[in-house]
Amino acid sequence: MKKQIIGIVFGGVSTEYEVSLQSASFIIDSIDREKFEIKTIGISKNGDWFIYRGNTEKIKNNSWLNEADTQPITLSLTQNQKGFFTINKSTNSIQYDPIDVLFPVLHGRNGEDGSIQALCKLANIPFVGCDHSSSSICMDKELTNIMLEKAGIKTTPYISLKEYEFSHSNFEDLEKKYENLFGYPMFVKPANAGSSVGISKASNKDELIASIKKAFEIDKKIIIEKCIVGKEVECAVIGNEEPFASILGEIAPSNEFYDYDAKYNDENSLLYIPARISDATSDKIRQIAIKAFKALSCSGMARIDFFLTKNEEIILNEPNTIPGFTNISMYPKLLMQSGFDSKTIINNLISLALESYNQNLKYDKIINNN
Repeated sequence: MKKQIIGIVFGGVSTEYEVSLQSASFIIDSIDREKFEIKTIGISKNGDWFIYRGNTEKIKNNSWLNEADTQPITLSLTQNQKGFFTINKSTNSIQYDPIDVLFPVLHGRNGEDGSIQALCKLANIPFVGCDHSSSSICMDKELTNIMLEKAGIKTTPYISLKEYEFSHSNFEDLEKKYENLFGYPMFVKPANAGSSVGISKASNKDELIASIKKAFEIDKKIIIEKCIVGKEVECAVIGNEEPFASILGEIAPSNEFYDYDAKYNDENSLLYIPARISDATSDKIRQIAIKAFKALSCSGMARIDFFLTKNEEIILNEPNTIPGFTNISMYPKLLMQSGFDSKTIINNLISLALESYNQNLKYDKIINNN
């Protein structure tokens, strides 16, 4: 039986470049080599694409980008050639390499925001995960909240602020408005960023303005949120039309909140699987996770994060359409605790990608025939 060729894409122009390297390494080391042939594709911080032919250790320590292990490539946009072209500088020749499925392991901007998904759509290449529109909506915290509220799913009270509005407003008036709405402390977040990058907790006026300025370094739109006191609970969802919601995990962050360092660098953050909540509440959260997955038109995978207050109020925090896949990440841990192994998770995600692609083919044919 011929092996399917899977292109695993890592790196990218994103503040989460380093996380991508760790996630991709986990996936490369876990993938079923009897079923799949692997093509590893690295994107530099400058946005240049390369075929990488070295080992995963060099990806983990970010030494993958050297001339001995890489060659520049460009994605094929010819509809009947799914793959990429390798540029051989020494021979001045071009080689075509086919791909059956692209697996983007690109966290944050240019990966999780629909950019690479739209590129795959144009190139007619099946890809793992949510499509470009769903990815774009889920990446934007304001758009996510609008969609979830429409679906009747409770979210954290928030207000959005654009950089232009901030620069043309009186801060005293804004600060008074936010304090009246939420009270201190409050959270300030870039609207389009993942892995808790650029997020700050503001406990007073000075911290608020510093937090706003920090968030605007990441994105031109930010959101200010009410501080929710409660347990942080996460659910891994996998599937297309009939998604499966995993057992729940609970996070006890080592820092004041679950920021970037607490997620990836600090081993003192505690993960409880299953979460320390009742079975009835767990079932409710899992049902809401599936409802949100469908409401946001997700496919393939997503991790859905929640707050659970002391009064048992369930508040959806945010979805992540390309969740972390490191050896300490919740998404694979939750699915493995739910009966999957790492190979099965990846096998299923690839199968779901092909299922979505084949379903969409009939609509493309209708468009082409008109």
